[in-house]
Amino acid sequence: MFTGIIEEIGKIRSIVEFGDGLEFEIEARKVLSDIDVDNSICVNGVCLTVVRRKKNYFTIQAVKETLSKTNLGLLQKGSPVNLERSVKLQDRLGGHLVQGHIDVTGKVEKVETLQTSWMYTISIPKKYRKYLITVGSVAVDGTSLTVARLGRDRFTVAIIPYTFENTVFQQYKKGTKVNLEFDIIGKYLESLVHYK
Repeated sequence: MFTGIIEEIGKIRSIVEFGDGLEFEIEARKVLSDIDVDNSICVNGVCLTVVRRKKNYFTIQAVKETLSKTNLGLLQKGSPVNLERSVKLQDRLGGHLVQGHIDVTGKVEKVETLQTSWMYTISIPKKYRKYLITVGSVAVDGTSLTVARLGRDRFTVAIIPYTFENTVFQQYKKGTKVNLEFDIIGKYLESLVHYK
């Protein structure tokens, strides 16, 4: 379980084929202070397992199923990635409950640069619209955000300078594919109502 509060931007050190999946070495600093093999780590919103750990980087593996549902297969050597360690029970929940289980990918449709913020409009398949509400929570590449505006097949989030500087949002442009995880409460409510 995660909070959607990104701890640092890591960098892809190498990517190698791993059967029908990929193995990523990720350079980091802060998150390496207390992660070890078998620990969960959130990479661009995807919950993965640390399989190796070295002084300046760690290794994770993404299988075919994960690559088909996320943007991890688009990463290249040198790509920046959002990183967050799993939450401890005594920690503050600064964002919202994020599982690291991607529901779908979306596409950045528009980036508006304002005086002290940025507005990102992201399109989604219409069938996922039901999981969003205005001023509700959404995780974009693992970043906990609030829905500012909501349309039939898109939503907009406002990004403050701190978030812009400390996440991969600074790399986004029109057409960027992003990982999306919707609020778990809405998904459980849907299951309770529709599947008796």
